[in-house]
Amino acid sequence: WLRTDGERSRGRTESSSLEALYGRSVSPWWDVLVGVRQDFRPADSRTWAAIGIQGLAPYKFESSATLYMGSGGQVLAKAEVEYDVLLTNRLILQPLLEATVAAKDEPEYGIGRGLNKVEAGLRLRYEFSRRFAPYIGISHERMFGDTADYAGDHARDTRWVAGVRMWF
Repeated sequence: WLRTDGERSRGRTESSSLEALYGRSVSPWWDVLVGVRQDFRPADSRTWAAIGIQGLAPYKFESSATLYMGSGGQVLAKAEVEYDVLLTNRLILQPLLEATVAAKDEPEYGIGRGLNKVEAGLRLRYEFSRRFAPYIGISHERMFGDTADYAGDHARDTRWVAGVRMWF
């Protein structure tokens, strides 16, 4: 698996990440993943070891949970849930929810201990094929605890998103 994510605001890249993961099927609906994640930020970058699980939960919820371990003893966990609502065979509305938890405070990276971020979103994608689907949507992000304190005025953010979902 290859996952990538990035944030760009007012013409500047704020952050991005790239994950290279090896997946192994453990049941008809679930895969175990292991690999590496690289975070890129304008000031610095970090590398994480990653282990997780992803699959199709009951009632067709796409779910994933990943644990990230950094070289300095940092531990992060991220869980995501998505659900596809078929408007037509090719036009799909996808609500999603994502939460991030940290094991310890890292003020230099703006990360607080405990539940530090929840993101809820809604995406509309058009599948030219199952392997290629551009999307647009809206996303609301809220930070909690020390993470919200570190972020200051940016502890809540609603933004438009656009991207491409690809399989290869």
